[in-house]
Amino acid sequence: MSLFIHILACLFGMGSWVSINGLWVELPLIVPQIPEGWYLPSYLSVLIQMANVGPLFITLMHRFRPGVLNETVVIYVIISLGVVASFLLAFFWKETLVVAGVPRSVALLLLTFFLSTVDCTSSVTFLPFMMRLKPQYLTTYFVGEGVSGLLPALVALVQGVGVVHCNNCTRMINDTGSVSLSYELQAHYQPANFSAEVFFFFLCAMMLVCLGAFILLNYHPAVAQERPNARYPNGVLEKGEAAQMNPTEQKAMIKQSDIKTKSCFGTGMYSRIQVLYMFFILAWVNGLTNVVLPSVQSYSCLPYGNSAYHLSATMAAVSNPLACFIAMFFPTRSLLLLGALTLFGSGVGAYIIGMAVLSPCPLLVNETSGTFLIVGSWIFFILTLSYVKVIIGVILRDEGHSALVWCGAVVQLGSFMGAVTMFPLVSVYSLFLSGDPCNTKCP
Repeated sequence: MSLFIHILACLFGMGSWVSINGLWVELPLIVPQIPEGWYLPSYLSVLIQMANVGPLFITLMHRFRPGVLNETVVIYVIISLGVVASFLLAFFWKETLVVAGVPRSVALLLLTFFLSTVDCTSSVTFLPFMMRLKPQYLTTYFVGEGVSGLLPALVALVQGVGVVHCNNCTRMINDTGSVSLSYELQAHYQPANFSAEVFFFFLCAMMLVCLGAFILLNYHPAVAQERPNARYPNGVLEKGEAAQMNPTEQKAMIKQSDIKTKSCFGTGMYSRIQVLYMFFILAWVNGLTNVVLPSVQSYSCLPYGNSAYHLSATMAAVSNPLACFIAMFFPTRSLLLLGALTLFGSGVGAYIIGMAVLSPCPLLVNETSGTFLIVGSWIFFILTLSYVKVIIGVILRDEGHSALVWCGAVVQLGSFMGAVTMFPLVSVYSLFLSGDPCNTKCP
């Protein structure tokens, strides 16, 4: 039964970000067929940050009207919205409307906003829901969250998205009556093994699996036996629950009425400075892993070849759930170690950003060692910082329901700050340059 619940927790966590992760890996197939072209990633970044209105609303309700929102009902609504939006995306992603005289993919952008709202809001609803299960299942939930990035990436690899072949092409040049021939290599994308529509139906199926797992987590008898207490018999708060809850759970986490209490929330094990330290690390790490580094991944890897790019993307996706498994067996809670790992991961991230800035001719671009370095950097970057995220989540889980709500809010805040920083650098000032995969020559 314990294994069964671990599987349910993993499948539930898998639905948290599978839709948006799936959209990102499908971009090479979508972009050539829509009027927005390669401006679409910039639009997606903006839409995802606009969707933070969802977690902002949930957090404010938790702060000022605790207990008013039924957490279970909210989760049912957002998962159902994700199912419907993914299903409609398969039919309407190529449809366009003329807006101000210009064709726009209105349906794609609107449905992407709904999917972004679902995934962003999951940060402040799915995590607190896991309070209803024993602590060991939270790590399994993080494994599922990592799988939400890995599974779409593997399916996209099978689909053959973004595979480039360099073909010889001949051009005739007519210059002042004389005709000459020019030979050059041109990049041609390999046709996909199956269409984007099939991929979107796959995303819809994943959301249905998440919905089924959530229903079982609420109503399966075996799950009720694995709850830490009998407060959640059907996954719904009992009437009068708020009056029976620990006082620290009834008020906002940061609100402090007793100046003698060591901590500002939960068990009181951590001081206010330690709590702020963990939240700063959490925001910093999520800003790097969710936005800053992914926005420059192609610039950092493609100069070393398409194989390096696909290998780094796939191994980075594998590293996330692997870090969760490591945390499951080695749950070290030393704040000093978490700080050291954050510094190490940030240093590796700085190397990756440095290679992206030097694109299309980064260090060791023509050397096998350069490929090993960039792929290894992505693996260690995701592995160390994902471990930090999971351990902080486990620590905050022990501090109560409110701590996990604020944990999700800080995750989204870090991602928002990362997007605000990177959007102008990538899309406005063009700090990063991409080369031709077939014709870029570096010394």
